[in-house]
Amino acid sequence: MNFPKIVMVKNHIPGPEAVDVPFEVRRGLEALNLAAKVKPGQTVAITAGSRGVTDMAAAIAAVAAYFKELGAEPFVAPAMGSHGGATDQGQEDMLAHLGITQETIGAPVRSSMATETIGETSFGHPVVIGRDFVRADHVVVVNRVKPHTSFRGIVESGLCKMLTIGMGKHEGAKLAHSQFYQHGFEQVVREIAGVVMGEVPVICGVALVENHFERTAYLQVCGPREFMKTDAEMLEKARHLMGRVPFKQVDLLIVDEMGKNVSGSGMDSNVTGRVMNQVTPEPTERHFKRIIVRDLTPESEGNALGVGTADFTVRRLVEKIDLHKTRVNCITASVPEKGRIPLAYDDDQAAVTDALHTVGVDEPSEARVVWIKNTLELDRMFVSQALVEEAEAMDNISVEGELADMPFDQEGNLPFGLFSH
Repeated sequence: MNFPKIVMVKNHIPGPEAVDVPFEVRRGLEALNLAAKVKPGQTVAITAGSRGVTDMAAAIAAVAAYFKELGAEPFVAPAMGSHGGATDQGQEDMLAHLGITQETIGAPVRSSMATETIGETSFGHPVVIGRDFVRADHVVVVNRVKPHTSFRGIVESGLCKMLTIGMGKHEGAKLAHSQFYQHGFEQVVREIAGVVMGEVPVICGVALVENHFERTAYLQVCGPREFMKTDAEMLEKARHLMGRVPFKQVDLLIVDEMGKNVSGSGMDSNVTGRVMNQVTPEPTERHFKRIIVRDLTPESEGNALGVGTADFTVRRLVEKIDLHKTRVNCITASVPEKGRIPLAYDDDQAAVTDALHTVGVDEPSEARVVWIKNTLELDRMFVSQALVEEAEAMDNISVEGELADMPFDQEGNLPFGLFSH
């Protein structure tokens, strides 16, 4: 096969500089006058999610330090639904991989999947929340705000979703997801979050929005009554900062890696256009005819939810899949489609060859191909010769270097690590 020639392009994504996370957390907490509400010796549970949020450990450490100064006893509690195989140790291990430990935070990590029923929604379904949050004297919710990979609304991923899904542990997350079919994502989130804030001692929230360098661009500390408003405002900021592949009608998208630290869906549907969730319709315009995903990040610990949104993959990824963790996450989120294993090949060249045979072009060398590291890091990418003229006409794109052959090695594999140069 005559493969397309490719060249590196730089995607200039606008975005503000990173903020001083510890300073902004402290300033926000002090503005809420929490010293009047927190008594010495009281426990403060701080939520910690499973996403690869760069400044999450720094934000949680700043929260813990502040409450320790008030004489309280802060601790970190995993708020990640079914992730980590839905086990105490699995979730503690996942936090450790994200740099969240007693040593880095200055407060103990208490991982427990135990839950309690605290009420029910107007739909007649129970609201189940982690026991560690229910029995704490105070709860601080810390989360990144961003567009959700499967649902659309005024509020998506953020503080309210953490109340609804993350803090519900495995049981609560499963119950919440099952209601999305009948009542819709946003309505269910509003209902459950309202019950939680009425029954659980949530004292405040810390909402973060990242820029395209994965550093915190905006940080807002707010009281529980402001969660909805904060989520909505920060979501608009996050949408503006999101990286995207700036080409339409691409024949083949090659993705070096997918994973839970990249996106909750392994590959962000806001980038790929592949939702695969029966509650949310697929986008009317499909940007990528075919998608190849080449590897699974170590931080995913075998959880390959989202691999089913690709058309092709390779053996190196398949061999890293933990079937149990993937199955638990897919069933909890009611998305078994996202756990399907695509056509798998022994090497990248074989996968690319068959992918190009299925995109409907007369000459494969003329195919419109984009090659990215992952759906989060989109400031650099390779594009094929057929896209160069279009790239040169874009104000935010600069072409770097000269066209060259796709760099398959003797085993038929593409290299990793090219996007950091």
